[in-house]
Amino acid sequence: MYAGDANFRAASAQNFLLEKRFGFVYNTRAMLSDRTKKGIERAPHRSLMRATGMTDEDIRKPFIAICNSFNEVIPGHVHLNKVAQLIKDEVRKAGGTPIEFNLIGVCDGIAMAHQGMKFSLASRELIADSVETMLSAHAFDACICIPNCDKIVPGMVMGALRCNIPTIFCSGGPMAVGKGRNGEDLDLNSVFEAVAACTAGKISEEELHYVECNACPGAGSCSGMFTANSMNCLCEVLGLALPGNGTLLALSDERKEMWRAAARRAVEMAKQGGPLPRDLITEAAIDNAFTCDMAMGGSSNTVLHTLAFAAEAGLDYDLRRIDAISRRTPNICKVAPSSRFHMHDVLRAGGIMTVLAEINKIPGALNTDVPTVSGKTLGEQMEGLSTQDPVVIRTIDNAYSQDGGLAVLFGNLAEQGGIVKKAGVLPEMMVHRGPAVIFESQEAACAGILADQVKPGDVVVIRNEGPKGGPGMQEMLAPTSYIMGKGLGNCVALITDGRFSGATHGACIGHVSPEAAEGGLIGLLKDGDIISIDIPNRSLVAELSDEEIAARRAEWKPTMQEISGKWLKRYRKLASNASRGAVLQ
Repeated sequence: MYAGDANFRAASAQNFLLEKRFGFVYNTRAMLSDRTKKGIERAPHRSLMRATGMTDEDIRKPFIAICNSFNEVIPGHVHLNKVAQLIKDEVRKAGGTPIEFNLIGVCDGIAMAHQGMKFSLASRELIADSVETMLSAHAFDACICIPNCDKIVPGMVMGALRCNIPTIFCSGGPMAVGKGRNGEDLDLNSVFEAVAACTAGKISEEELHYVECNACPGAGSCSGMFTANSMNCLCEVLGLALPGNGTLLALSDERKEMWRAAARRAVEMAKQGGPLPRDLITEAAIDNAFTCDMAMGGSSNTVLHTLAFAAEAGLDYDLRRIDAISRRTPNICKVAPSSRFHMHDVLRAGGIMTVLAEINKIPGALNTDVPTVSGKTLGEQMEGLSTQDPVVIRTIDNAYSQDGGLAVLFGNLAEQGGIVKKAGVLPEMMVHRGPAVIFESQEAACAGILADQVKPGDVVVIRNEGPKGGPGMQEMLAPTSYIMGKGLGNCVALITDGRFSGATHGACIGHVSPEAAEGGLIGLLKDGDIISIDIPNRSLVAELSDEEIAARRAEWKPTMQEISGKWLKRYRKLASNASRGAVLQ
């Protein structure tokens, strides 16, 4: 019995005799939507429904919310109006009444490297609140969420967990790769790195323009294992989405069939009363999600968002548990920016369920009996699968490393943890020791790197960019790409209380907690302080004595960047640090 059955039983306590008043006849089965459409007293409600075009037949059927995020700003969302129409048509065929509403979305790539990025993570909370508002204010029997990029996916998941009605996710899908002059694959990260290469005189402005025009060929989420695709893959593993959600290309016929299947399944879930989001997002399911994440070296933002899921589900889940999973999970698949492969390569090699099937050869690595929206367990979904390309999805015997693609570091610089995408770090940078070059904001860091203020051996420190200090915890794709474009990726590290794009690679440690604005040691550092990074041993340390730290702390005053907008001021007051998922308190 699903947890949602309690809602149906409560509704059933009311009078469910057939009503034929005013020519209106209901089904005898209780529906969540009955509280807005059942009985004489709901005639005004039904009148408003009719004004939207509903008929008697429409009102009798289960109401299926189509929680869409179409806009003409984000490439991953520009086609979602057509996706929603396809899904609505299929819902009607399956016996449901689709009702669409849309949510906001920020394009992280376009918001990158200017003040707009401060709104990106904060938008996750607005999206979660909006989902909660729409699903709570209007009674729906099930929900189909159509996200695709960055904060839209986790925001919708958080909102769905709050409302806990039958919900299925079917994202817009990944973009195809672009092609360079010599046939090499291009993606958004190629453009950022080309900017730095151009400023360094390594390529011409004409070549930069060519990369700009060819890296992103059409609709879809950026084609590497960046944050959007990482989250869409994890939705499969968490059981919120059907297999293929993370890898089927946005404009493919196969993805269209997945959208149709999701629509049909949503109507079934509405009639059955589940499974519900909180049936799916359990400690065991989150363990599975991080196991997959470690196996693939996904975006470090997955940690931030999945911790937020745990908080919404009422689970006590922390960074040390994540690191324990990392230590026991081999990294068997690397996708751009950590390799030359992209999401279409992962699809060709068998997809996310094949990654899990390979990892499942390790006894106890996965919880295979967890439920999914498909109606099957996770184990049943991966049964009989094996890699179709062992170069893309390796076997566990030929893993890139015997531990995971993400690592959690601790030390006096990260008492509550810091995250590094280990899969994207060069072997020579796994251990690094060097002097700090401190920047008080991302903008200052970008200018300093491009102006050659950073030298081989340095450790770039970007602070006051955490959830409170920024506020908004900006992504750092621009400065990390500039380091790469300057040819410093093999000799310069970067640490920040901000975060990184999923496109980031290199020795880049983010989410440093506590952040500078709340008194973390990162806020006490001075230029030239020696910082020691040891990724294999999970250590991040500033080589300062306890006495020196105490003396600096006594003189310290919080530094927070100036903001003018009302929303960011509210966000700053309520946001927790990255070790807690940057959720609002």
